[in-house]
Amino acid sequence: MALPSGPAAEGSVCEESVCEGVYKGVCEVEDPGAAPFGNFINYYSFNPPENRLELIPASLLQQLGLNPDPDPVLLLDVGCNSGDLSIALYKHLLQDHLSDRGSPGNVHLLGFDLDQDLISRAQDSNPFPQNIRFIPLDITQQESHAELRAYLQKFGRRRFHLCSCFAVTMWVHLNHGDAAFLALLSGLASLSEYLLLEVQPWKCYRSAARRLRKLGRSDFEHFKTLQIRGDMATHAKDHLEQRCSMQLAQSFGWTSWDRSVLLFRRR
Repeated sequence: MALPSGPAAEGSVCEESVCEGVYKGVCEVEDPGAAPFGNFINYYSFNPPENRLELIPASLLQQLGLNPDPDPVLLLDVGCNSGDLSIALYKHLLQDHLSDRGSPGNVHLLGFDLDQDLISRAQDSNPFPQNIRFIPLDITQQESHAELRAYLQKFGRRRFHLCSCFAVTMWVHLNHGDAAFLALLSGLASLSEYLLLEVQPWKCYRSAARRLRKLGRSDFEHFKTLQIRGDMATHAKDHLEQRCSMQLAQSFGWTSWDRSVLLFRRR
């Protein structure tokens, strides 16, 4: 399945100007140079969960044949920040369970982020501590996969049913290079039956680097030497399909930031 052309091709708001806007806004309260991994303290005040959720059908779990009765359904949210989107997505996908039963049932979500302060905020605001867990974890570190595998083993699973990864790829790519970008995708594919992916476009890379330069900070270590450039969503799709036994199942369209939200499934 080919990726459809996005709204930017039709003359809508350029993703570069949208990306630049978040850096300007965050700069008023927190120097973005202090968040080189995208771990902004007020991220969801600039990009609220609704920007993604309005594209994702509330019946997605049912559409994918994921029934939490009696076996548990396991969700993973990569780079969860302060947990706002993780919790909102959980509620969004379990609307029927919550309205009919008053409880989420047998659906479990694990969210992680490399920023301990953000994870602490997520833990403090967690309305479903029996079903949602937040942990500090750096996905670029080899031991992170062992910890995720250990979590899966508690449920007798080899993979998460659904993994979401929203706007994380660029930060791994800028900070760790091409090999880490591909390794992230490969790792997520190995952990997932379905992968819900939002990849930042290349113009966001340029905006992130430009903001650091304007602040007098050192550029991202790998930015100038990256070989994987251009249409980042297509690069991700090609790697997942050609190297990771995944297949694009559906494109849910574009957020207000002109980023596509893509669903991949294991072949």
